[in-house]
Amino acid sequence: MAITLHQNGAKGERRKLPHTTLQRLLSWGLPVPCSRFLQRQPRTFPGAAFLLGASSGGLLAMGLFQLLVNPMDIYEGQKMVALYGMVGLGAVGWGTSPHIRCASLLLVPKMLGKEGRLFVLGYALAAIYEGPVANLRYNLNEVVVSLGCTVELQVNNTRAAWRVSTAPLRAVFKDLLGSKDSLRAGTQNISKSFEELDAQVKSDAGFVPEDASGSDPTARRGPSQGAFPPRRRALSTQKMYELKTKLRCSYVVDQAIASCRRWFDRKHQQCLQRIWVPLLRDLLCLPMKFKFFCSIAKAMEVWCRHRIPVEGNFGQTYDSLNQSVHDLDGDFSATIELKEEKRAALVGADTSWEHVSTELRGYVRQQEARLQWALGLLHVLFSCTFLLVLHACFSYMDSYNRDIRFDNIYISTYFCQIDERRKQLGKRTLLPLRKAEEKTVIFPWSPSVQASEMRNLVRELVETVPVLLLLLLLCGLDWALYSMFDTIRHHSFLQYSFRSSHKLEVKVGGRSMLARLLRKTIGALNTSSETVMESNNMPCLPQPLSLDAWAYVRAALPIGLLLCLCLLQAFAYRLRRVIAAFYFPKREKQRVLFLYNELLRKRAAFTQLRRAAILRQAREQKAPRPRLTDVLHRRCPLARRWLRRRCVVCQAPETPAAYVCPTPDCAAVYCRPCWDDVRRRCPACTPREELSSSAYSDSNDDATYAE
Repeated sequence: MAITLHQNGAKGERRKLPHTTLQRLLSWGLPVPCSRFLQRQPRTFPGAAFLLGASSGGLLAMGLFQLLVNPMDIYEGQKMVALYGMVGLGAVGWGTSPHIRCASLLLVPKMLGKEGRLFVLGYALAAIYEGPVANLRYNLNEVVVSLGCTVELQVNNTRAAWRVSTAPLRAVFKDLLGSKDSLRAGTQNISKSFEELDAQVKSDAGFVPEDASGSDPTARRGPSQGAFPPRRRALSTQKMYELKTKLRCSYVVDQAIASCRRWFDRKHQQCLQRIWVPLLRDLLCLPMKFKFFCSIAKAMEVWCRHRIPVEGNFGQTYDSLNQSVHDLDGDFSATIELKEEKRAALVGADTSWEHVSTELRGYVRQQEARLQWALGLLHVLFSCTFLLVLHACFSYMDSYNRDIRFDNIYISTYFCQIDERRKQLGKRTLLPLRKAEEKTVIFPWSPSVQASEMRNLVRELVETVPVLLLLLLLCGLDWALYSMFDTIRHHSFLQYSFRSSHKLEVKVGGRSMLARLLRKTIGALNTSSETVMESNNMPCLPQPLSLDAWAYVRAALPIGLLLCLCLLQAFAYRLRRVIAAFYFPKREKQRVLFLYNELLRKRAAFTQLRRAAILRQAREQKAPRPRLTDVLHRRCPLARRWLRRRCVVCQAPETPAAYVCPTPDCAAVYCRPCWDDVRRRCPACTPREELSSSAYSDSNDDATYAE
């Protein structure tokens, strides 16, 4: 049976609006004129309504300007244009249109919902940046500065140690420059002594035989006599000396072979002279003709080619010495040149410590600038999301007036009044609702989160988890880095102590020319010095900064507010219907009547509408439970509370008063209220045509919770 609206009374008499809880509160808390003004009929008191609406809209626009536009980094002129525009639109809208007033008030529950969490998320990210992220950046900068300071300290200490250690050497060279006249006379004697070595290196003796008669005159000539081709005459001293040595070695081998052959010939002649028996003489003297054994000495030529006893740097040393000896004839002078050679670990990479420190500082500043830019952009985007919030408010209001099923799941005061009136008339009522019906509606005055709201609440809490994990990760990383840097600061103190004590005394005996030269040169090393240099790395140690408890609390407060908004969203969203019902009371009455009629039709066809879900639950109950579940159910009394079967209608746990279907292969469990609701007939095992029928059997267009 559907409920319809009727209008009784004389012509022109106005029907009273539903007496809702909000109307009661307004009548109780406000003076009578104010209460009548707020509950007035449309198009009454137009002047007062426009003035009050315009002033309220202007104040609301100014508050939104301070909250959204003023923190933005834009020009002051642009801010003033935005302020005048927002105040003008707010005043005109609030003064003329109830729809704009309704949408504006809907901002309150929307800001307490997921739209408001976007703003809180922006503040949460800003708090995280100003807390753990800023402290991380500061500590990393401290490490970079400490690294650069340490490198500079090492360089300074090395430079000072080098200067101290080379001071005696510089003093020696100064003494040598002072005694250049005596050194020149000594070097002339050295030049004369070097002539013997020079003649020996340039000599061709050793591979040109003195008795070369009977042989090719060019076969054994030395390098200076045309024994080598013209292309080999430009060889270096090292190559030339090695070639001469090889020729000398080959000549020695040839001489050895020739000497061996002569020895065999001599022994053969002696053997023939000693043994006079003809045949026996030939047999016994035959081994003396084995001169081919002498060719074994040719194996030494391999050694001559590959293992000649000439040092690899002989030629270079000789040339340097020869040049030095010739240079000694000139003026004696000396200069000290220090050359710093930098070697990179990678080819083409400059890995000096100063370059690394500069690069690291620049990289940190670049990342910091990018993060600042991203945060500014994020703040602007969060400010612009207010337009989305305003659009959501108008969308809710339009859907409320256009779609009668939209967010029509509240058991309001007027709903209870209708049910009470029907009860007094002896008609079929709905309250109290059945357990299965309670999951599809919301009781606005209930202090608990209900089933329709719980799904939204869980999803919003899950969406908050990444931000919470980010906060925990950054706080943990900040604490770990601070602990590490603080440990380094306390246990990395170094005291540099450089002590240099130099005392050298060289005594050269003898009266030879070399002894006199050494006394003039090495004798200059007779110096002594003592230097003490001390420093430490205390100025270069990192000075990390730790966040106090209040800083962590400031970073965690927005996250806590996000979690609170997730919990408050269920209760704040109930205000949307209240606000819309206040501005559109006739529409609210139509919606409540529709919801009541809808629930009446669903209850009439309750069994058929729930039959598919009941069959599914019954099949799950008939399925054999895992062996572990049965063991826990039998032997663990504490676990039975969670392992009990549930009602196939409302999913309530099985109790001793529950009804179990006696039909074989069914055994569906029903709680007593649900068993009464299905009229004591099991829908799981009763044919569909035997169940009670109803004209209403389509539940695809049920009212749902508006997110």
